[in-house]
Amino acid sequence: QVQLVESGGGLVRAGGSLRLSCAASGSIVSIGAMGWYRQAPGKQRELVAAITSGGSTNYADSVKGRFTISRDNAKNTVFLQMNSLKPEDTAVYYCNIEGIIVVKFLPFSSWGQGTQVTVSS
Repeated sequence: QVQLVESGGGLVRAGGSLRLSCAASGSIVSIGAMGWYRQAPGKQRELVAAITSGGSTNYADSVKGRFTISRDNAKNTVFLQMNSLKPEDTAVYYCNIEGIIVVKFLPFSSWGQGTQVTVSS
């Protein structure tokens, strides 16, 4: 199947930066959309940013101009560069990757294990 491994979370002061990475491995034929979501305590998981296989991106209004999503197709990896971080960005961040696996060319949608991002004021 498909495994996702996230890295890059941590504790940072307001105004600081972090870069998240999420690498997919397994019997993958191709990868389509990749995205980052976040979930703060007591809140629903929300989309932060997404990128299509063609490179088109979209962002939540709350992060536009501060966060940048990118991908390395050769390494099946998606990144989230987070600048000018605010305390309200504090959450567990999850990556999601969609694609096709080798077995019967079935579609998949996998989630990373989550990485904590904490922004202090």
